[in-house]
Amino acid sequence: MPISFDGKLVVAISSRALFDFEEENKVFEKSGDRTYMELQLARLEDCAKSGVAFRLVQKLLSFNTPDAHRVEVVILSKNDPVSGLRVFRSAKQAGLKLERGVFTRGRNAYRYLDALNANLFLSANEEDVRGAIDANFPAARVIPESAQAAERHADEVRIAFDGDAVLFSDEAEQVFQRDGLDAFQRHESEHALRPLPPGPFKPLLEALHRLQTAGSEVPMRIRTALVTARSAPAHERAVRTLMDWNVGVDEAMFLGGLDKSAFLAAFQPDIYFDDQRGHVESAQKHVATGHVPFGVANRLKS
Repeated sequence: MPISFDGKLVVAISSRALFDFEEENKVFEKSGDRTYMELQLARLEDCAKSGVAFRLVQKLLSFNTPDAHRVEVVILSKNDPVSGLRVFRSAKQAGLKLERGVFTRGRNAYRYLDALNANLFLSANEEDVRGAIDANFPAARVIPESAQAAERHADEVRIAFDGDAVLFSDEAEQVFQRDGLDAFQRHESEHALRPLPPGPFKPLLEALHRLQTAGSEVPMRIRTALVTARSAPAHERAVRTLMDWNVGVDEAMFLGGLDKSAFLAAFQPDIYFDDQRGHVESAQKHVATGHVPFGVANRLKS
């Protein structure tokens, strides 16, 4: 009987998001894929250093037990298959049980997300991430230089989300960009009882919600946070939208324009997702961060 990923949390991740291949990537950019391939093969026995999403993957795999396989992590990479040997070798040496990978040697990798039924795609390549977002998959460009706080919570996967254009659509953000803060507040108050349309990361939040029901035999837990520039009265629509979806977050921060970075430093997520480049640049100094290139803010700045 064919193996199925139905009901599992499926994370597709590029090699640069999982491991620190920044030095090797510079060789690729300077000298091309043949030299890059030779370098990776020469370093085959050298376990690559952990990348920005390594601890996130490590923690998520802890949800798998002999009786239940709840999480599937698949390498989805523009690397060539030879370089893929080092990725799998490094994963084995680091204690990550990864069994599946797709290597496309320079071609767009995101076209395989549908076949994987992926709930999340993490990559350091913005073009691939934009393609995944356009294909309606939760995707983020990880910032390899991000600080990491994952070591501090060994028994929890902590994930933080921005609201508009991440968990929710950019409907309200469009009002803000067009008409300003007062118009945004009025719009959200008037529509408080109407749920916001879903944003690109709703499927991931739903998959995490399912993981939260894992039994006591699993040594890991999920903790989520909504970290948004919304404030009262616009907070109500966000809360009611989550209630309408029958999913929740453990913490909600309605910051009304305050710098998010100090609050993220206090929450210490394994990764934080935001659509605004300015927020990403601020957050990455404190926590692992992913940019979600979705919505009006990215169209204005692209």
